[in-house]
Amino acid sequence: MSNTKKIIHELKHHTPLTIIASVTAIIVTFLCLYLLKSIITEDTFHSLHLIHLFASAFVSAAIFYKYKNNIFSSTIVGVISAILIGSISDIIFPWLGGQVLFLKTTFHLPLLEIPLLILGISILGSLAGIWLKKTKFPHFLHVFLSAFASLFYILTFSPQLNAIFIILSIIIIFIAVIIPCCVSDIIMPFLFLKQDIKQCNCH
Repeated sequence: MSNTKKIIHELKHHTPLTIIASVTAIIVTFLCLYLLKSIITEDTFHSLHLIHLFASAFVSAAIFYKYKNNIFSSTIVGVISAILIGSISDIIFPWLGGQVLFLKTTFHLPLLEIPLLILGISILGSLAGIWLKKTKFPHFLHVFLSAFASLFYILTFSPQLNAIFIILSIIIIFIAVIIPCCVSDIIMPFLFLKQDIKQCNCH
C-alpha cells in the first residue's frame, strides 16, 4: 500500500475519535462556562496550548525513538513536530476557519510571545516520550488536548458566542485536529526516519 493510501487510512481511522473529541471539548467547555463565567481567558488558552505541545512532542519523540534509538534526534523530531504542527492545529487552522466562517477571529501566535517557554515544554515532552516509550494512550490524549486548545483559541479570540458559533466550531475543530494530529504523531516521525509509514492494525 502506498504512503498516500496509508495516510488516508489513518485519517479515516481517526475520524470517529476526532468527532468525539471535538464534541466532548465543546460540551465540557460550555458546561464550565455555565458554572465558571470567567473561564475564557488568554492565559487559559496558553495553558492548554502548552499542555498540547507537551503531548504532541511526547508522542512524536516516542515513535521516532522506537525506530531509531537516538535521544538527540528523537528530541529534535519531537520539538519540531510539536511546535510546527501544534501552532498549525491550535492557531493557524482555527484562525483560518474563523475567517472563512465569518467569526471575526483575530490572529494570536504564542510562539512570538513566549518562545522560550514553548521550546522548554516541547523539549520536556520529547524527553518524557523517549523515557516512557508510550504512544497509544498519549496519542489518544493528544487528540483531546488538541480539540480543547483549538476550541479555546476560537472562544478567546472570536467576539461572538451563539448556537451558530457552536456548530461552526465543531467543523473548525474537526479539521484543526484530525489533519495536524495525524501529521504530528504518525507522518512526521516517519518522514524524518525516511521510512514507509507504518499502518495501524485497525480496520
